Amino acid sequence: MIPLSYGQLGLWFIHQMNPGNSMYTMQLAWRLTGQLDRTALEEALRDVVQRHESLRTVIRDGAGGPHQVVLDISEYAVSLEYEELAEEELYPAMYEASEHPFDLVRDLPLKAWLFARGPQEHVLLISMHHIVSDGWSLGPLTRDLARAYAARRRGGEPNWPPLPVQYADYALWQRRLLGSEEDPDSLASRQLTHWRSVLDGIPQELRLPADHPRPPVSDFAGGTIEFTLDADLHTALAEVARAENATMFMVLQAGFAALLRKLDAGADIPIGSPVAGRMDDALTDLVGYFVNMLVFRVDVSGDPSLRDLVKRVQAVALDAYDNQDIPFDHLVRELNPARSRTRHPLFQVMLTLADNTDAGLEFDGLTDVPLDIDAGSSMFDLALSLRENFGLDREPAGMDALLEYQLDLFEPETAQHVADGYRRMLAALAADPDVPISTVDVPRISS
Repeated sequence: MIPLSYGQLGLWFIHQMNPGNSMYTMQLAWRLTGQLDRTALEEALRDVVQRHESLRTVIRDGAGGPHQVVLDISEYAVSLEYEELAEEELYPAMYEASEHPFDLVRDLPLKAWLFARGPQEHVLLISMHHIVSDGWSLGPLTRDLARAYAARRRGGEPNWPPLPVQYADYALWQRRLLGSEEDPDSLASRQLTHWRSVLDGIPQELRLPADHPRPPVSDFAGGTIEFTLDADLHTALAEVARAENATMFMVLQAGFAALLRKLDAGADIPIGSPVAGRMDDALTDLVGYFVNMLVFRVDVSGDPSLRDLVKRVQAVALDAYDNQDIPFDHLVRELNPARSRTRHPLFQVMLTLADNTDAGLEFDGLTDVPLDIDAGSSMFDLALSLRENFGLDREPAGMDALLEYQLDLFEPETAQHVADGYRRMLAALAADPDVPISTVDVPRISS
């Protein structure tokens, strides 16, 4: 019997409580222009599901608890739902498809739709449950799909090297790595001890400039604000990172912590962020759920300069990375913070950073343009997602940014103010990292 990974176990419990909730699904969509071979695409999808066992895994519950069951090729069917529609019907159809609930006991955790706008224009939408995929998985998935499509279009099969491991191997390895929490010398025990110390006395709820009081029950409906950081600012921030021997993520996190301090969130700022969790090269090209959440507790006390704050964040981040193996759900159960059905435990704001390395699908014979689908939900009070863009020589070419916010708490105008304030804080950091936070002009939000 193959156990769930620890990350899967947390998602399984959430799914059991809210089986029809689409919050834990992820979608990819592309507008494809050119002569598309629908049969080749269907065959390519089947090839990818056959290659990655996670995509043909269902979850069963038995006497030993929930466990993975990898289906044989004869036990599943990979469907590509096809529909012809007008342009004005496209986005409503995509939103409806993105809300598709997965029955993890019976259904494949992947579903695909092809919406036809005419013989030369299609939209491909793929939806997956998070229990078998994470953000990093999108790269291997799109590369393998494009490769399989090219082979099938030519009447052959994809000639790809076998994967060194499958997701089930990782789930078993993870348990061996962490060991038992009853063993004081195990990795799990040592990292739990570390996090108990680091998170002792952490604020149960971050004070944010919300427009509305937190409701007793939330549907986690969310809104989004899109904005950009131009290439000059991107370049200047990269120079700050080099000067401080820090990463871009650390610089961006320092700017976020500084903004929250200016917005009267306090001097003890817990920020959540995902880490890839792929600690071995054998996992690089695998589709699966490896991501873990870390809590970066940033001390913004006193009136530090932005440069000093980058150094503080750097120390916190390196410490967190050294203790990143303990699953977040285990940490929450161990620390047992006061629970609420309307806020995330241990942190309520999140920051993520990605780059555009794997942004393209690159289908053979087709031009593809990625499409964004607003899921309309937010697990966190505020969540900042940034994506770095680079030129041909890897020079900074700007960043795309997205601020998600909970509609229960914030009006769109307030969320826009937060986004504008963040851009202003980063501009101040880039212009003169030695200025104290208190001198940066970020107008307060009245609430």
